[in-house]
Amino acid sequence: MNTSRRKWLASTAALGPGLLAAGAAGAQTPAAGHDLGARTYNIRDFGAKGDGVTLDTAAVQTAIDACHREQGGTVLVPAGVFVIGTIELKSNVALHLAAAGKLLGSGDGKQYRAADAIPLTGDATMRDGNVGLIVAVKAENIAITGPGTIDGQGAQFHSPGRGVPPPSGRGGNDRPYHVLLYQCTNVAIRGVRLVASAYHSVRVIQSRHVEIDGIHIYNRVTGNNDGFHFISSQYVHISNCDVQAQDDACALFGSCKFVTVTNSSFSTRWSVFRFGGGEPENIAVSNCLIYETYGCPVKMQCGPGSRFENISFSNLILKDVTGPISINLGTHAWHGSGTPPPGPAPMVRNISFSGIRATVVDPVVLPDVHFGGYQPGEYKTCIVLNAVEGRLENISFSDFHAVFPGGGTAAEAAREVPQTAGEYFELGIPPAYALYARNVRGLTLANVRFEAAAPDLRPAVRFEHVEDAAVNGFSVGGNPDAAAALRFTDARDVLVTAARLLTPARVFLQVEGAGSRGIRIDGGDLSKAAEPVAFEAGASKDAVKLRG
Repeated sequence: MNTSRRKWLASTAALGPGLLAAGAAGAQTPAAGHDLGARTYNIRDFGAKGDGVTLDTAAVQTAIDACHREQGGTVLVPAGVFVIGTIELKSNVALHLAAAGKLLGSGDGKQYRAADAIPLTGDATMRDGNVGLIVAVKAENIAITGPGTIDGQGAQFHSPGRGVPPPSGRGGNDRPYHVLLYQCTNVAIRGVRLVASAYHSVRVIQSRHVEIDGIHIYNRVTGNNDGFHFISSQYVHISNCDVQAQDDACALFGSCKFVTVTNSSFSTRWSVFRFGGGEPENIAVSNCLIYETYGCPVKMQCGPGSRFENISFSNLILKDVTGPISINLGTHAWHGSGTPPPGPAPMVRNISFSGIRATVVDPVVLPDVHFGGYQPGEYKTCIVLNAVEGRLENISFSDFHAVFPGGGTAAEAAREVPQTAGEYFELGIPPAYALYARNVRGLTLANVRFEAAAPDLRPAVRFEHVEDAAVNGFSVGGNPDAAAALRFTDARDVLVTAARLLTPARVFLQVEGAGSRGIRIDGGDLSKAAEPVAFEAGASKDAVKLRG
């Protein structure tokens, strides 16, 4: 032992045992208030019974209020089934559900109340009710964590027939969401299981910095059972989630910005990523599995005054889906909400789809959705890029391989698509089996492969008024009984390089209209076509330059 250490030990001994004892005692007895913001509030300590029968709303709310009043902490839902109506989550409170803990939404509609601070005016997306099972308004630093369950008993809010009230006595837009957040900041939802909501599962309005990770949503007991529904929210990050919904699985309405969705799976009767209105931008969806989706995985409806920009979809598996992509620009009379007000022409630009494998099918009835049906336009679907008004530009598909159901007739191949910007199924059966594009500028197809599972007399691709397009490394299935594999009408400045016909076709490309010009076919293998190019409806042979 060195001299300095001996001197230190001697001086400590001279002070006696009191100093060390005081230090030990201080470590064991923190000063009052040192754990503010870190305490746990067990709802049973506030009177909750958890017997699956007793209404525990007041006890749970009292625990939340106490936690909030004492600068936050964790409100614990221990093992048990706790029946509740509307509760309000407040700033700095984390609601944690133990593995065997369940919050069970009451089947009595009278146990729910509206959050009056959430307006029901303005944009149509804000009119879908303001009632929730768990509500937070202008709160910050809030969390809902698992691994417990929140069960909304949504079947109690489903009417057994037209004109018949649901068992809960509460229906329409007065149904409660699982989670309803309005103008909140720093939100985390992790690990929980959300089942059987009466309406959307997670609805987030005008909120910022929202993290959702590792949750499971099963929501298929009544109509409008969305999974996630975001309205004009920013810095939203979704990962490692599993969503089985009846309606939109992940709606992004209004001006959502800086959003990522990754490593998640989705299945629904309706659409997965649905955009409507506002100015959504800077959104990335990646590494997701979309399966058994009978209503279009990616659906964009852009009306007057709206702009969609800088949105990417990458590394996706689309297994047994309809659609699968629909982008529509123009005025559309939404059901029940009238025609959107006039505004600047809509714009959609800089949208990319890459690394995608898709199996497109005709819809079937999901075994756990016992209501609703399908319309004729939901069969024989394809990718639709449809600008009736405004500008649709810089759309790209790369490393995109898809098999479509086929079965199209010659009459369907010849039909004209109505000048409407409605839902994809409202356009009727499209005149192409893989891709229909109208009024698009700056369209890129690179390493794209389209096939039909059954013989189809429609072309694989139809361009109408498409300008500035590049088609490179394109492989496509043809049909010798169809007019052509590709059909261009009034298309301009289109470069087709390294194209390949996978199966025999009468014609590779049929060009129509006096407006067609600047089309070049360079290289590739078109040997399976009886003719490489045909001209119809006033198209000039000078419109196409062909180099083998």
